[in-house]
Amino acid sequence: MTQIFSPAADTWLRLFLVTSLALTAGGAVMIVGVARSDYVTSVDFRPSQPVPFSHRHHAGELGIDCRYCHSSVENGPHAGLPPTKTCMTCHSQIWTNASMLAPVRESLAENKPIVWTRVARLPDYVFFRHDVHIAKGVGCETCHGRIDEMALTYRAKAFTMQFCLDCHRDPAPNLRPADVVTAMGWKPQGDARATGDSIIAHQNIRVGELTHCYVCHR
Repeated sequence: MTQIFSPAADTWLRLFLVTSLALTAGGAVMIVGVARSDYVTSVDFRPSQPVPFSHRHHAGELGIDCRYCHSSVENGPHAGLPPTKTCMTCHSQIWTNASMLAPVRESLAENKPIVWTRVARLPDYVFFRHDVHIAKGVGCETCHGRIDEMALTYRAKAFTMQFCLDCHRDPAPNLRPADVVTAMGWKPQGDARATGDSIIAHQNIRVGELTHCYVCHR
C-alpha cells in the first residue's frame, strides 16, 4: 500500500490544531482586554480645558457643594455646567486679575459661555437622568469617584454597560440618605446593605425591573 502522508504529517496536524486554538483564544482575550482597557473606556481621561478648574480646591478644600455649580442635577437629566456669572460670584471679588481666569472674565464681558470639554459622557443610545439617580440616593461619588480630590477633572469610572448593570442588579450598597448624596467619602455608620435596603423600601425602588432593556434604551 502506498503511503500518502509522511510519518510527520500527524505531528504537523496536531501542531496546526494547537496553534489555531491558541491563536483563537489569544485573539478573544485580546479583544476583550482592549474593549475593557482605559484607552477604550476613557478612564483617567484628562482633557485640556479653557480654564484649569480644580475640583480639589473648590469642592475639597473650600467645601462647595456640587449643586452650587451643577444646579440642574436634582431636577433635570443633565447635571449642567455653571454659567460664567456663577464663577464670577466669587471671582469678581477674589483673584480678580489672575491670568488663568482671563477666559472667565472675557466670557462675562462678551456674554459668551465658556466651552468646556465634557469628561463624563454616555453614548447617545443610552437613556440616563441625573435627577432620578439623585432622588433615589445614588451619590455623585458612585459614578464620578472622589471628585473632591481631583486637581484636574478626569473620568474615574468606566461607564460600560456592565458598570451600570452591576448597580441596577444590586443597588443597595450604592444608596445613601438624601442629605449626603453629594458628600464625598461618606460611609454609613452601620451596614451599607441594610442602609441601602431601607432606602429601597422607602423609595419604592422596583429592583426587579431595573435590568429591563427599556430602562436604559428607549
